Amino acid sequence: MLTLKLKTREDRRLRAGHLWVYSNEIDTATTAAKGVAPGTLCKFVDSRDKPLGVGYVNPTALLCGRLLTGKADAVIDADWMLRRLQSALALREKLYPTPYYRLAFGDSDGLPGLVVDRYGDVLVVQLTTAGMENLKAIVIEALQRLLKPRGILLRNDTSARELEGLSLYEEIIGEVPETVDLLESGVPFKAPVRGGQKTGWFYDQHANRDRLAPYVKGARVLDVFSYVGGWAVRAAKFGASEVTCVDSSKLALEVAAENAKLNGIALETRQGDALDVLKTLRGEGRQFDVVVVDPPALIKRKRDTDAGTEHYAALNRQAMHLLAPDGILISCSCSFHMEAAELQRILLRESRTVGRRLQILEQGGQSPDHPVHPAIVETRYLKAFYCRLA
Repeated sequence: MLTLKLKTREDRRLRAGHLWVYSNEIDTATTAAKGVAPGTLCKFVDSRDKPLGVGYVNPTALLCGRLLTGKADAVIDADWMLRRLQSALALREKLYPTPYYRLAFGDSDGLPGLVVDRYGDVLVVQLTTAGMENLKAIVIEALQRLLKPRGILLRNDTSARELEGLSLYEEIIGEVPETVDLLESGVPFKAPVRGGQKTGWFYDQHANRDRLAPYVKGARVLDVFSYVGGWAVRAAKFGASEVTCVDSSKLALEVAAENAKLNGIALETRQGDALDVLKTLRGEGRQFDVVVVDPPALIKRKRDTDAGTEHYAALNRQAMHLLAPDGILISCSCSFHMEAAELQRILLRESRTVGRRLQILEQGGQSPDHPVHPAIVETRYLKAFYCRLA
C-alpha cells in the first residue's frame, strides 16, 4: 500500500481526531503522490514515519486525503465496511422506531465521502469522493449484507463529485420506484427519490419539525421552499387551520399535494420564485400566523457570502411582512458558511427594518441521524430559529 508522509507538525489535526489532509501538508520531497490514481488507498505517516492510519488520496484535489481509520494495519474490505455500517445502524435504531433516517453521514460516521438514506427496504446512496467511489463495490456488498434492501439507488449527481474530478451518474441496483414511502414521527409521506432533490427527503429537519406542535394549532401556516410539504403537512397534523406551500418545482408541489391527500388535509400550493411569491402574497393582503423559511444552501462557497447573506435577509424580511401580530417565524439555514450568530443578526436587523419586536424562543440544529463530528466543524451546518414577532 502507498505510504504518504506528512510534513513536520502537519499531523496535529489528525491526532486531534480530524480526518482530512490537504495537499500542502504532504511531504512531496519523500512522497510521490502526484501520479497516483485518484481514490487510491494509502497509509498516512507523520514526519518521523510514525503511523497515523489508513485512508485514501486524491492528488488532483486540494483536500487530497481522508482518513478512514487510525489503525495502521487495517484492511479496508467489505467486512470493515460492514462493521462501520453496523455501528451507524445501531445508533439510528436507538433513535427511531421505524426505518426511515439517514443511515450514514460521511465523516461523522467514520465514512468520509459516503451518505446513505434509508426508506425502509430502499436505500439512496451518494458517493461524493474518488476514494469512496473506488470502494463502491464493498459499500454495496456491506449494505446488502446488513439490510438486504429491495433496491439501492446511487444518486451520484451531486456537485461535490465535480471537485473530485468525478463524473455524475445515477445507477439502480434491484428495484427502486419513482417515489418511496416514509414515516416521520408517525406521519406518512411520499418522497420522489429518483426525480426529487438530493436523496429525495430532508431527514435533517425531522427534530425541528417535531417542535412545531405548540406553535401551529389553529394557525395559518406558510411553508416557503416547501419541497414536498414536510413542514406544511406536519403543521396540519398538529392542528393548523390552513397550510400553504411555496416552491419553484412543479414536481415538488405535486408530491406535496399527494402528501396532503395521504394525510386527509387541504393544502394550497404556489409555484414560483420564493421572493416573488412572498411579494405577491403581501400584495394580496395575506397574513399568516406561522411562516417557515427553509431555503437550500444560499452560500455554497465562501465567496458567495455577501450575495447569500443579502438573499437570507430579503427572504426573512418579506416573511416578516406577512406575519400577523405575535406571529411565529421559523428561519433556517443549511449553509455551513452562515453561522448561527450571523443568522440571528440578520433576523434582528430585519425585524427592526419592518418595525417588529423579535423574540427568539428556540434554536435547533440537525437531527441526531446527522451527528456532528467534534473535530470537523463542517459537519455542524443546520440552523433553525423559532422566533416571535410582536
